[in-house]
Amino acid sequence: MTAAGEAAAKKERGKASGGVDERLPRWFLQPVRAGRDMRRVEDALSRHRLNTVCRSARCPNRMECFSRGTATFMVLGDVCTRRCRFCGVDKGTPGPVDPREPERLAEAAASLGLRYVVVTSVTRDDLPDGGAGHFRRTVEELRKRLPEAGIELLVPDFAGRRESLEAVLGSRPLVLNHNVETVERLYERVRPGASYARSLELLKRSAEEPEGPMVKSGLMVGLGESRRELRRTFAQLAGVGCDILTLGQYLRPRAGCLDVQRFYPPEEFEELKAEAEEAGINRVFASPLVRSSYRAEEGAVR
Repeated sequence: MTAAGEAAAKKERGKASGGVDERLPRWFLQPVRAGRDMRRVEDALSRHRLNTVCRSARCPNRMECFSRGTATFMVLGDVCTRRCRFCGVDKGTPGPVDPREPERLAEAAASLGLRYVVVTSVTRDDLPDGGAGHFRRTVEELRKRLPEAGIELLVPDFAGRRESLEAVLGSRPLVLNHNVETVERLYERVRPGASYARSLELLKRSAEEPEGPMVKSGLMVGLGESRRELRRTFAQLAGVGCDILTLGQYLRPRAGCLDVQRFYPPEEFEELKAEAEEAGINRVFASPLVRSSYRAEEGAVR
């Protein structure tokens, strides 16, 4: 088959599966980045045996972030107990929790001289507290080694356990992030096992914490949502006290994940940003390649 024939066949397969031709539009083109800072980050991750969501979730910005000397650490292993259909992280039965991981993570962050640290995790429904205690210990270790650093926690929903969220909030992160990911109508298909109402409740409780953190969430577009549904979601996020919102284009990370239904052009992201701000969200970061932890420190200034 010729190259043109292969391209046409791929396009037809995309249409047949209900998606679009997933060749990236021109606005996704980025310069190739490499350098000393990228190698420093990769060496630190390898030396301290740490995972990052950048690599596990196949983030399109990982080369840029590594080159800037940043990474989003992922604790509690690299296997998730949920089977979300948008995510590239491996699914299955996780291994035991490593009690020394918080200490190693803090050592790596200190060796890199980080001034802002983002920590996330896989979802661990197999753990009684969903991993909340591990998050808290990680913050404690970071504060020992980097007392001036800002800390952002990107947490799962802890299956709605209030005491787990309270344990995490008690560690006093600068930012508490929990992504709703998509509009309510699509939850059953995109995030089986999750609950839109439960995610909103987690954000609401975080915002109500006395002297609590800035509250952040993230959304993907391109999964089949409507503009009206997005506007409703913006209003609901503002209503529960969300301070910061990230909005980016969904890209299928691997075979078996959901197809892209639509690519939003950059100018439409500008429109969505304006709509989210009009709904009452203070800081909105919106563009095709924005991800929940991308340049996170820029949104964390009180």
